[in-house]
Parts: sequence; C-alpha cells; structure tokens
Amino acid sequence: MAGKGTFAGLPWWVTWVVVPVVLLVVFGSLIASAVGFLIGLLFKVLIAVALIAGVVYLVRRLTGSSSSSSRSEW
Repeated sequence: MAGKGTFAGLPWWVTWVVVPVVLLVVFGSLIASAVGFLIGLLFKVLIAVALIAGVVYLVRRLTGSSSSSSRSEW
C-alpha cells in the first residue's frame, strides 16, 4: 500500500497528530457544512414527523366514535 510506504520512516506523531490536523484545517469548512446540512436535515425530518403525528392525533380525536365502530367491522 502506498500510504504505508510514505509514512514508514516518520515518527508516530506525524501520522496520528499532524496529518489529521492538516486535513481538518484544509477540509474543515467542508466537514462543518456537511455536518450542518445533516443536522438541519435531521431537524426537518423530526419536525415533519411531529407535524404528521399531530395531524393524525387530531383527526382521530375529532372523528372519535365513528372510526371505532367502522374499525370493528373490519
């Protein structure tokens, strides 16, 4: 593997400290925007689920007894 040959003669702290820090500095804004997008998407999905559950709850509560009699016919 080319990665092992490249880092073979270097100290361990270059591989495990310097390389990740350099990658975070270079790609930090990209990583932050991707994480922000995923958190925003998750928030929107949770809001949509809560709104749909609220509508289902209200419809079942308002239709009350009529849905229970039709449910027993099934």
